[in-house]
Amino acid sequence: MAEGTVGTLLASTTYVWYGKVSAKFSTSAGAGVVTAFILLGDSKDEIDFEFVGVELESAQTNFYSQGVTNYNNGDNTTGLTDVHANMHEYEIDWQYDTITWSIDGKVVRTLDRDSTWNATANRYSYPQTPCRVQLSLWPGGLSTNGQGTIDWAGGLVQWDSQYMQNGYYYATFDEVSVQCYDPPTNANVNGSKSYIFTNDALTNSTVEITDENTVLKSFLATGLNVTAGDASASASASGSAKTSNVETIPGLSGGGTGNNGQRGDNSTDSSSSSSDSGSTSASATGSASTGFVQGDGSGSGAGQLGGNSEAVLRGSLFAVVIAVIGLCVL
Repeated sequence: MAEGTVGTLLASTTYVWYGKVSAKFSTSAGAGVVTAFILLGDSKDEIDFEFVGVELESAQTNFYSQGVTNYNNGDNTTGLTDVHANMHEYEIDWQYDTITWSIDGKVVRTLDRDSTWNATANRYSYPQTPCRVQLSLWPGGLSTNGQGTIDWAGGLVQWDSQYMQNGYYYATFDEVSVQCYDPPTNANVNGSKSYIFTNDALTNSTVEITDENTVLKSFLATGLNVTAGDASASASASGSAKTSNVETIPGLSGGGTGNNGQRGDNSTDSSSSSSDSGSTSASATGSASTGFVQGDGSGSGAGQLGGNSEAVLRGSLFAVVIAVIGLCVL
């Protein structure tokens, strides 16, 4: 994480709908510097391990349902050996009815789904929709952040800190592993490619597993119209591919989608999707209470199950070595 940036975010390209996720790493350190290992969904369901750079003997755990802030959801585990100087293994075991956080094989917290019932909303305020694994390093201590966030992060970031190397803060990841569980027994399974939401309640019962495509054909496409800007779709509609100035690659006029070397078409794509494919939301790598958003603020629609690529997540150089990262496939 270099000065003038909002840090680095690394995310899996596929989603987990219940599973055991573990990561072995050493955190960054210093005032205002936050290291995070989380699960985050398009619905803003979230399960966290977070580490504040001035609290090197503790780990914070937290959870959110649909991004709603509840200051009673956080917990703090203390008594760890220096989390910056030493590698520790952190594990999130996410099941339909319980979440268990463990450090070095020892359970430090358990959450029961039944304890999260929200009578006002008439639902469980429990993470229950597909999530991606995210590793991040972000500056909670930026002067542009709210004072509450700065205080929580241990103060303003010091850009001449002893914890910086070659001009940036860093965290080191040795290993990440993912074990996916089977879908819930009452899951709506009508395929094996992707997760979609059948309505905007964004609860466990509104998730459907389908064969909907998840690859966006251009930067004009969305989860509701995955082929927008696709030259081949234009050709089939008009008999030949038209030339245009659509920039499917930013800064490169006429950079097409790889179909017959043609550029995209300005006209509206003839195909459309009838599915209501997820919510579009920014990925907040801190807790939802901080209001800090790291990422490009756009969602891709349907969650991906297979091995297809999604947009590359941007950021400054991040000292991260991943020996094993298991991406989920049904």
